[in-house]
Amino acid sequence: MSIIDTCSLRLQDAENTVAAGRSLAQTLYVRPLTILLSGELGSGKTTFMQGLAHGLGIREPVTSPTYALEQRYRTDGWGELLHLDLYRLHTPQARELLQSTEGFEGIRCIEWPEKLETDLNAAFPERIEISLHEDGAGRRADIRFTDAALPSSARMEEWRTEVRLPPNIVRHCHAVAEVCGTVADALLSRGTVVRKQALLAAGKTHDLLRFIDFHDGASPPGITHTPEEEAIWDRWRNRYPNRSHEDAAAAFLRERGFGTLADIVVVHGLHLPPPERPRTEQRLLFYADKRVVMDRVVSLEERFADFRERYGRGKSSPRSVAWFKEAKALERELFPDGPPL
Repeated sequence: MSIIDTCSLRLQDAENTVAAGRSLAQTLYVRPLTILLSGELGSGKTTFMQGLAHGLGIREPVTSPTYALEQRYRTDGWGELLHLDLYRLHTPQARELLQSTEGFEGIRCIEWPEKLETDLNAAFPERIEISLHEDGAGRRADIRFTDAALPSSARMEEWRTEVRLPPNIVRHCHAVAEVCGTVADALLSRGTVVRKQALLAAGKTHDLLRFIDFHDGASPPGITHTPEEEAIWDRWRNRYPNRSHEDAAAAFLRERGFGTLADIVVVHGLHLPPPERPRTEQRLLFYADKRVVMDRVVSLEERFADFRERYGRGKSSPRSVAWFKEAKALERELFPDGPPL
């Protein structure tokens, strides 16, 4: 059974609404994609769309297409953004307009999808739903993601058993997931869109095949591995030859239908040059992983010192220096008032 990701944002004003829309653009992973945008008149739908458009690299003004019915914009790397407004249409007209966009390969955003009077689950099985409504002095955005399958906790536990993941790595993954939850909550409280359930799943699976590139002397004192474990791990190494544990875990997840989760996990590691981490969840997983030694939450400085000792024999390497600088810059950017843990 797959998990559905949701989030709710408290938006104080138009500036927060624009920022929320802009942050949604940093959580997109697949296309074609349909976004359903609901809310009464004046609830901030056009304002949210302006932020989304800006986050997608659109610099021209974005206005409501109420009278034109549709507007098209060229994005930066996501194809076209197609903005449909069904408000003035009767149901047959709304369905006809929607039908004319079948096969669209970019991002299709539909305002007033309720005009279609159809089962949205059947019509748009993979979508992002956004509902904007007044909430006291401000407004609230409720977002539901069905565009990315996520594994249940039971499924992830089955995977750990299947690959014989060592208990100390399991504990590390759970600790990283806890940090992921904390940093996600911090951003959500500021009105930033985060796929928290996807991020938690990424924390729990990011080192699923960590044994693929175990290093001699890097294991904690007292940790030993049985011949049976080594034989099982060798089979997985042979299945994913010449791959890092990040690449192998991503391949494992893709084979099981969890492509977005694979996209988050694959770039959490340390490489030179560093991989691009443009999505919010990719950046947060990278950061969370650098805040955990074994199963203990530590500062970036403590994590760097541990890495230097266990993998560099007391010396800093260009790779470790690069990840420390990136993680420190990310911490300052995301948490200018200090990290939440």
